Amino acid sequence: MDWVLTAMSVDRSGIVEEIAAVVTKHEGNWVKSSLSRLGGQFAGIVQFTTPDGLDIAALKSELADLQKNGITIQLEVDNPQERQSGVPAFIELTGMDHKGIVREITHLLRENGVTIEQFETDVFTASMAGEPMFAIEAQILLPTGLSIDQLTRSVEGIAGDIMVDIRLQMDEAC
Repeated sequence: MDWVLTAMSVDRSGIVEEIAAVVTKHEGNWVKSSLSRLGGQFAGIVQFTTPDGLDIAALKSELADLQKNGITIQLEVDNPQERQSGVPAFIELTGMDHKGIVREITHLLRENGVTIEQFETDVFTASMAGEPMFAIEAQILLPTGLSIDQLTRSVEGIAGDIMVDIRLQMDEAC
């Protein structure tokens, strides 16, 4: 059976080990994860598989018991057949930090039917001017019928409005 688990906790040592111990105890195979410390919080999402015939109630109970250690877990069945298909691409955005950048770019992606596979943002200090800069790196899937050139034209249409540089390319790594 395929699972997706999300976890939140005040950051501390050992969180991932505690989650992995429960997954392993129930013969789970850790497939993919994205785990991060954001501020003083730990946030993670894990995809794992378990064998058929697993005592699902016991797995859920032990994951819920992690709450005693301050780890909030949500567990959902993953359905691989429902995964999105499309043409993989990569988008990179950099500009002066200001409110609304994420809303504008994600609105444009949604209007074009683009699916976000992975989305990372960061605020950093510009090396020369010392001004706060904002960056997005995202792996996306273009829907059938939308070319990278069409999406590039759409993105270029808002780049000046939100004062950012945007680069789009096909993502052979996906």
